[in-house]
Amino acid sequence: QVQLVESGGGLVQAGGSLRLSCAASGRTISSYHMGWFRQAPGKEREFVAVISWSGGKVDIADSVRGRFTISRDNAENTLYLQMNGLKPEDTAIYYCAADPSAGRSGLGPAHRSATSWDYWGQGTQVTVSS
Repeated sequence: QVQLVESGGGLVQAGGSLRLSCAASGRTISSYHMGWFRQAPGKEREFVAVISWSGGKVDIADSVRGRFTISRDNAENTLYLQMNGLKPEDTAIYYCAADPSAGRSGLGPAHRSATSWDYWGQGTQVTVSS
């Protein structure tokens, strides 16, 4: 089974930047769809961005489009989320997720749902002050 560990979270001022990493181990993720979700206290886990196994297709939430960039380095077995222009409403625990079924299904609207993903990391806290 694949294990996912997020890092790079922290406290930043509004307008600042953070780069989150998700390091995978146990399995290679080079053939997996990967994604980022976030969850604020008292709220449901929310779609942020997903990327296909090859990196050739991405889907970005409207709330972060133009500010966040999802990328992956399959050689390093790592997923990234570059977050620029951070806003207080971005404050949440950020989770990475993996879908090993990329060989059987491409990215679609269902991948915006947290229930569509098989593996999750423990999360990393991002706090944006005003």
